[in-house]
Amino acid sequence: MSTLFADLIGQPRAVALLEAALVKDRLAPAYLFAGADGVGRRLAALRFLEGVLAGPGGSPGLRRRLVQGNHPDLLWVEPTYQHQGQLIPISQAEEQGVARRAPPQLRLEQVRGVSRFLARRAVESRRSLVVLEQVEAMAEGAANALLKTLEEPGDGLLILITATPERLLSTIRSRCQQIPFLRLDPQDLDRVLASVSSEDGATDGAADPPALRELAAGSPGALLQHRRQWRQLPEGLADRLRVRHREPLEALALARDLTEALDGEQQLWLLDWWQQVLWLETHDPEPLRRLERLRLQLRAYVQPRLAWEVALLDLSGLRR
Repeated sequence: MSTLFADLIGQPRAVALLEAALVKDRLAPAYLFAGADGVGRRLAALRFLEGVLAGPGGSPGLRRRLVQGNHPDLLWVEPTYQHQGQLIPISQAEEQGVARRAPPQLRLEQVRGVSRFLARRAVESRRSLVVLEQVEAMAEGAANALLKTLEEPGDGLLILITATPERLLSTIRSRCQQIPFLRLDPQDLDRVLASVSSEDGATDGAADPPALRELAAGSPGALLQHRRQWRQLPEGLADRLRVRHREPLEALALARDLTEALDGEQQLWLLDWWQQVLWLETHDPEPLRRLERLRLQLRAYVQPRLAWEVALLDLSGLRR
């Protein structure tokens, strides 16, 4: 059985629970994979579904089909952006040029699609399988619809993936078997990174700014994403943030350049990085609180350039 989950590093408790369910053939109607982003929840879902469909020994051919999304009895649901009247999954948003200023959501129509999928007869297997990523990204209507689906799942099996289970309705959590996923220790983190292709930036760890590992906090997936975000920043932009501006025009120019060069998600990521840098350098909570106000303003659709201008002037002591 260990070969099925052999590439899931640093999650012994989750593996033990999932292996036991497969060996005993006692599957819950719904599972909640709860843990930080990038620690192996998606990989665990793929391997578990492989075991559900092929038995505890797994199947290489089936594994390829699941990874490629090429199985008629599996529905994989991601949060989406609204773009030109269509719902665009987060995995396709950048490729399709979607403006990512508003956060993605799992929407009511997507949850209704899950119910329809579970109501159909499975084509190749004994049951229909559904995975919902980032289930915390649901509005109230979608959450209530999901609760009804969980109350009557039929013969289907659902896996809900979340980084913040406390944001879900307690009634949703109570209808799922929770599988905990932990942040990795430094040794396991390095093992995962060593197994990732250099195309994903896993071999340039020596060049990491110190704040990136701190931001990742034991998540290899998060560290790879932070590296990608870092490489996409215009040259010199991060250094300009670290300078205390003595002239208002400097702060205003930086706000202009930030908002012209970065989309909404990139600006929010840069805030995460800047907060981490400030904390490592000063341990002063005041600038962190000011940046948190800026984050709330950006999420509330305040005009981004204006929000940055005021924040940068405040942090430089130029606004009285």
